Amino acid sequence: VHACEGCKGWAPTFIGYSMQGLCKFGFYEVFKIWYGDLLGEENSYLWRTSLYLAASASAEFFADMALAPMEACKVRIQTQPGYANTLRECAPKMYAEEGLWAFYKGVVPLWMRQIPYTMMKFACFERTVELLYKYVVPKPRSECSKGEQLIVTFTAGYIAGVFCAIVSHPADSVVSVLNKEKGSTAAQVLKKLGPKGVWKGLVARIIM
Repeated sequence: VHACEGCKGWAPTFIGYSMQGLCKFGFYEVFKIWYGDLLGEENSYLWRTSLYLAASASAEFFADMALAPMEACKVRIQTQPGYANTLRECAPKMYAEEGLWAFYKGVVPLWMRQIPYTMMKFACFERTVELLYKYVVPKPRSECSKGEQLIVTFTAGYIAGVFCAIVSHPADSVVSVLNKEKGSTAAQVLKKLGPKGVWKGLVARIIM
């Protein structure tokens, strides 16, 4: 029973984050190339951090639209016992009771959480990789083995992850409460949580 309870919401989680990941990484490359072409080669290098930020923000905007319905279903299944046990049961019930808005009422706070997170993730990762090769790794990237490059990638990913967690955690707290409580707005939830409440669980999230 406990194993089954722990697995509740796996389907919307799997589908939602698969769709989000597909859009996030796919659109990031698309927007990076598109914005790079608009700026030109020289400006793309000079303004590369701004390019990473703009491309990642644009990509995450669309990625969250793909994630929002599945995230809403997941939270409803996991936080309202007896409401529904599966995605096939939850989605039609939510639509019948609240209409299409039920799936997208959390999209704005989701943007508030995920867009800064993704902007920080991609920009921080790209620049950290660049700085590690410039100041830490004793030889050029082209001379590094696959294993050495992997270590740099993991290190940069960890550093970027810590910054991402800090930037996005307050909005993440709001989204979680918002999907639990029908009729609440982001402003009401923010006021209810207070300055300390929005930071609760940050250390655990950094570790995660």
